[in-house]
Amino acid sequence: MVHGLVCYQDGSVLAQLGAPDMRIPIAHTLAWPRRMQSASPRLDLAARAKLEFFEPDLERFPALGLAREALRAGAGAPAILSAANEVAVEAFLARRIGFLDIVATVAEVLEEIGVPPADTLEQVVAIDAAARRSATKRIASAFAA
Repeated sequence: MVHGLVCYQDGSVLAQLGAPDMRIPIAHTLAWPRRMQSASPRLDLAARAKLEFFEPDLERFPALGLAREALRAGAGAPAILSAANEVAVEAFLARRIGFLDIVATVAEVLEEIGVPPADTLEQVVAIDAAARRSATKRIASAFAA
């Protein structure tokens, strides 16, 4: 139901809420900066009654820990995480690797490439390409059938 949260410097949090349906954030992304109609049902907060939030379990969700580390590291680390994740997820969907291999691949690519500067568009494009090459190579060599 909570599709995103933005934490401001003053400590307040803005939440984007909607029916638990990925068509909502996808429609938002496709229409940005405008909004478009989606086939999702309207969120009925009264019917939901309450929201509960818990600390995430980083053992069950190790990718969240990797994402937090990449954000803390800054520079090119988030771009590496994103690119390597896209390659690994594609390999998983093609049944070339297992689900748990996604996080392992991303972690290895982050470790290999480090934290390069990402001050220009050219640097970000180069980082993305390097992470994709590294992930593809790792998957081909480590998970070859």
